[in-house]
Amino acid sequence: MVEAPQTEEGWFALHDFRSIDWDAWRDAPERERERAIEEGKRFLRHREQVADADEGDSGLFSVLGHKADLLFVHFRPSLDDLSSIERRFEDTALAGFTERTTSYVSVTEVSGYVSDAYFEEGPEEVDAGLRRYIEGKLTPEIPDDEYVCFYPMSKRRGEEYNWYDLDFEDRADLMAGHGEVGKEYAGKIKQVIASSVGFEGHEWGVTLFGSDPTDIKDIVYEMRFDPASSRYGEFGEFYIGRRFPPADLGAYLAGETVPADEGSAEDAHAGRAHGEGGHHGDGDDGHGYGGGHDRAGAGGGSAHGDHPHGDEDAGSEGDHPHGDEAADDGGDGVADEDIRGELADLDIYAGKPHGEDVYATVLYSEADVDELFDEVEGLRGNFDHYGTHVKTAVYEGRHTDRAAVVSIWDTASAAETAAGFLSELPDVVARAGEESGFGTMGMFYTVKPDYREEFGDTFDDIGEILAEMDGHVETDLMANVEDENDMFIASQWEAKEDAMTFFGSDEFRETVEWGREVLADRPRHVFLA
Repeated sequence: MVEAPQTEEGWFALHDFRSIDWDAWRDAPERERERAIEEGKRFLRHREQVADADEGDSGLFSVLGHKADLLFVHFRPSLDDLSSIERRFEDTALAGFTERTTSYVSVTEVSGYVSDAYFEEGPEEVDAGLRRYIEGKLTPEIPDDEYVCFYPMSKRRGEEYNWYDLDFEDRADLMAGHGEVGKEYAGKIKQVIASSVGFEGHEWGVTLFGSDPTDIKDIVYEMRFDPASSRYGEFGEFYIGRRFPPADLGAYLAGETVPADEGSAEDAHAGRAHGEGGHHGDGDDGHGYGGGHDRAGAGGGSAHGDHPHGDEDAGSEGDHPHGDEAADDGGDGVADEDIRGELADLDIYAGKPHGEDVYATVLYSEADVDELFDEVEGLRGNFDHYGTHVKTAVYEGRHTDRAAVVSIWDTASAAETAAGFLSELPDVVARAGEESGFGTMGMFYTVKPDYREEFGDTFDDIGEILAEMDGHVETDLMANVEDENDMFIASQWEAKEDAMTFFGSDEFRETVEWGREVLADRPRHVFLA
C-alpha cells in the first residue's frame, strides 16, 4: 500500500456563500431593512471579534458574479463552533433576505510534505521559523481589506494519472516544485489550504488573499503549468470577492462601493441603520411577550445601574460597545459634549457615574401600569440579547396619571431603534422630547431607602420653583415599579437655555449638595435619543 503522509489539523473552516433576494429587499418596508442591516452588522461584528469562542477569525466579503453576493469566512477551533455560527445567523433578520447558494466545510492542515522532523521529532525540535510558519497555517488570520479567491480542488485519480498511486517521494518532489512557484508570490499572496477529505466532494478548499486581484490570477495561471496541477489537479468553481467591514453592510446593500472610505459608511447610513434594538437576538426566538411575571428582582437592578460591558454571561453575544454610532444630540441638535461642557462650567456633575455615555428613549403611556409592565417585560427579554442594551423599565408618575417606559442603551442609534418597538405598546401618548423644544436629559437617582420619602418631599418643593420658571413645560418624579428607590425625573423645557438657567440656580445647587447625603450612587444624566 502506498504510504499516506502524516497530517496535523488546526482550526475548522466554514465558507458560507449567500445570495441576496433583491426583489424582497426592494419591496421590504424601510423599517425591516434597517433592522436587517443592524442585526447583520451586529452578528458579523461579533464574529470578527470572536465573541463566540476562545480563538479563531472571521471575515465578510462581497462576491462578484452570479454565483453569490456575500461570503462569510469563519475559522474556529471546533465544528461545533461553526455549527453555532450557522444557527445564530439564521436568527437574524438579515438571514431572511438571503439564500445560501453553497458552502464549504474544511479543516486547516499541514502534512508530512512540509517537514518530516515536525511529525517525527515534534514541533519543539524544528527550526523556530518553520514552527511559526506551520502554526500560521494551522491557525490563520484573515488579512484586512484584501481580495479573496476561493476554490475547491482534488488530486486526480484517473487511469493515466492517479496521485494516490505515486510513492511518497514522488509526491513530495512534485509538491516541492509546486511550492517553488508559490514562493515567487511571497508578500503578495497569502494562502490558506484546508482539508475537506470526508467533509465535501472535493478534497481541499483553497483560499487566496491578495491586495491586487491580478496577483491572484497570475499565481493560479502559473501553477496550472506545474505538473502537480497540470497532471494531477482537478478544480471546482472559483469565487472572487473583496473584504469589507460589517459597518459597511448598509452601504453594500445600497449599491455603494465597499470598503467605503473611512467613516463614510456609518455617516451615510446613520439614518437608515439604527443601532441594535429589535425582537431577534442570538439564542432567542425573537418573540413572546411576557405575562403575569413577578416583579421582584426582575430586570436586573436600577435604571442607573452598572455599565454591563466586560462582565457578560456565557450565553451573551460578546457585547462589545460601539464607538462611532450616529446621532448623539440632546433633542434639539445640540451635541452631548456641548451640554456636558456647559454643565461643567456651572460646576455641575455631568452624569457619567461609570465613565460611559448612554442614551435613553422615554415613551409615556396612559395604560394600566400592570398591563404595561407585562408588555414591557416581554420586549425587555429580547432587548437583553443585545450588547448595547443597558436597561428597560417602567416608571410610575408622582403627579401625573401616565407611566414612563424608559429604555437605556449605549448608543443613540440603538435607543432610536428600540423606540420603534416600544411605540407599539398600549396607549402610548407621547415621547419625551416631542412635547417641547428641548427634552433635556433623563435624570436618574437611586435613593437610600431611609431617605425615599424625604427625597419625594424635596422634589415637591423644587416643583413649585419650576412651575414659576420661564420655559418650563413639565417635570415629574417617577418611581421604578420594580424598585421604588430607583427614581427618574422627567423634565421638559421649551429650550436648552431655559433648562440651563435652572441648572445654574441656587436652588438646584442646594438640592445637589443635599443629594450627596441621600443618594446610594452618583446620579446618571442620560441624553434622550
